[in-house]
Amino acid sequence: MISRFTYFKPHNLNEAVQYLEKEENAFVLAGGTDLMILLRRNLINAEHILDIKALPEMDLFNFVDGAGLTIGASVVVNRVVDSEVVSAKYPALHQAAASLASFQLRNRATVVGNICNASPGADLPPALLVYDAVVNITGPQGTRQVPLNEFFTGVKRTVLQRGELVVSVQLPEPGAGDKSVYLRQARLRGHDLATVGIACRLKPDGKVAIGIGAVAPTPKRLFALEDKINERGISKETIEWAAQEIREHIHPITDVRSSAQYRLQIASVLLKRGLLSLIGKEE
Repeated sequence: MISRFTYFKPHNLNEAVQYLEKEENAFVLAGGTDLMILLRRNLINAEHILDIKALPEMDLFNFVDGAGLTIGASVVVNRVVDSEVVSAKYPALHQAAASLASFQLRNRATVVGNICNASPGADLPPALLVYDAVVNITGPQGTRQVPLNEFFTGVKRTVLQRGELVVSVQLPEPGAGDKSVYLRQARLRGHDLATVGIACRLKPDGKVAIGIGAVAPTPKRLFALEDKINERGISKETIEWAAQEIREHIHPITDVRSSAQYRLQIASVLLKRGLLSLIGKEE
């Protein structure tokens, strides 16, 4: 049985912010794929539901040369999967989006919702992290931008304050010659959450970026490991070394999906496989 709640559909962004600031226990509805599960299982006390789907700012999905890609808060994951621009310029994001849940759920689930849910094992954050994504937030004090690597504060927790909501996520243009890949391991074929998900990016200047999920309380950008790899220079020998070194940079737990030891091993395997693919090598 779903608990009773009031439903509000704002006419503009200002009304949405005012509603979130005024009402306690208010939750934002965009895709609703996570929210409906929480409601049906009575895992949250939702007294108020704010439906943002009709706000024009939330539906923005475009790429501008020199500026990059903007994905509004109501943009569903399948729009990313179907985008030729995303496939060509942001392949890791395209692959991560295509691996998320089922086709039917991707028609409802939103990219921003996947971020705001702040699940440690979500598929999209590792890919967004390697592209230096920035989260555009609006609230009672105005607008602010937060780098995605600073957005997550814990399991199911973000930097969002009362009255604030995410309007969009923005990715800089990667540039010509940029390469990336997203790889995941799960218990089952199909729609299971990732045991480990990792995004690897090779920038035009030869520097690497690595994002990973399901190995810490939040999705992580492995800056320290990147620095060590970049100091050595990307090569097959460096990749062999990095595949072992990654164990020092992640802190997985044992849960129903995997043991910590298995996650350490899979992270090593996926990193090696991903980086080798970016330099045109195979295991």
